[in-house]
Amino acid sequence: MKKRLGAGLALALLVMAADQATKAAILAVMRPPGVEETPFQGQGLIPAGPFLDLTLSWNSGVSFGLGNTHGNWNVLFFSVLAAVIAGFLVRWMLTSQGKALLVAQGLVLGGALGNVLDRLRYGAVVDFLYVHVGAFNWWPNFNLADSAICTGAALMVFDSLFAERLSHKNKQ
Repeated sequence: MKKRLGAGLALALLVMAADQATKAAILAVMRPPGVEETPFQGQGLIPAGPFLDLTLSWNSGVSFGLGNTHGNWNVLFFSVLAAVIAGFLVRWMLTSQGKALLVAQGLVLGGALGNVLDRLRYGAVVDFLYVHVGAFNWWPNFNLADSAICTGAALMVFDSLFAERLSHKNKQ
């Protein structure tokens, strides 16, 4: 049980560290000369590929900018919400079965903690990845933490649908 928890927490810390490193790099590149305060308006757009651009935005809400009102209560409310979810995930790691579910939990936990760190440090989450395909350029900016959360959530759904576990409900 402790080994499983250790592996899940190690993955979460790895995700959180990678997320914070990418955010630090983009903030260093996008920070205008002479500007010290954060959040700040980023400097334009950096093409990173045919479907990917780097452009800075600050999200004080939740996924897809919902609740992005920059209100004073956002930092507290969304940080407490993430802490509750993180506690639930850590507890779940203790009892979860299967490596896929443990990886999923670690991804979601690491992503959530990475975004909480932003809220506590800057009052908003640093988003900078912008994916577009031709005229379809409506997708909101996101970050590595968001990617980990979405990947982990998808893996949880996949695991719940297709994992072969013995269950007392399967007994005839």
